[in-house]
Amino acid sequence: MFTLHLYEIILRLLLAIIISGVIGYDREHKNRPAGIKTHVLVCVGACVIALIQKEIGYNALNIAITHPNLAGIVRTDEARLTAQVVSGIGFLGAGTIIVQHRTIRGLTTAASLWAVAGIGIAVGMGDYQIAIASAIAVMLVLVFLKKVIHINPMKKIEIQYRHKLETKEFIQAYFEKQHILVTDVNFRVTQTDTNLIYVNIYEIEIPRAMNYADVIEDISLNKNIMRIHTVSL
Repeated sequence: MFTLHLYEIILRLLLAIIISGVIGYDREHKNRPAGIKTHVLVCVGACVIALIQKEIGYNALNIAITHPNLAGIVRTDEARLTAQVVSGIGFLGAGTIIVQHRTIRGLTTAASLWAVAGIGIAVGMGDYQIAIASAIAVMLVLVFLKKVIHINPMKKIEIQYRHKLETKEFIQAYFEKQHILVTDVNFRVTQTDTNLIYVNIYEIEIPRAMNYADVIEDISLNKNIMRIHTVSL
């Protein structure tokens, strides 16, 4: 008789908890929308669905062996339930995506949930090599990829300031000193009751050694700067 033994079910569930817990720890440590509990529940849930699908397949096989006359009637599709996990996890992943001030956050966490669901399916089906190799690959991407491949995307910085000539000269001198490439500039001016407020939107590309937080902090130290922040391209 083909069946899943209790010790094997427990082993697969424990492996799903361990693998997803490690991935979830990275997300929670970085204060992302979905942490350890969410990743573990997603992976265990996918594992449970895969275990049920595996048991359904074994039951169909046992019926076909014990009742050969029913072999052509009893059928099972081992991909049916797991396919619903792959499509259904999209709703949960969408809930972790946040659009704030025209900036999209949570895409990586949504992708990690989707990957964890796939790992859970692999564990539940008993494909341990695929599950472990996939978990290692996911952790390499989440933890080490950004350290190996450093990309400085072009961003826009909006600066509101007073005293046009003085402040504009300061900004240009800072960009030149820090070797910051300015690819585009948009300018507008607003009239208030007391004075003029100038707004420059710079599209810039910074050197690898710098980050945008440093740029914003350095420029904000000027007394004429009223407001500075990054905006999405």
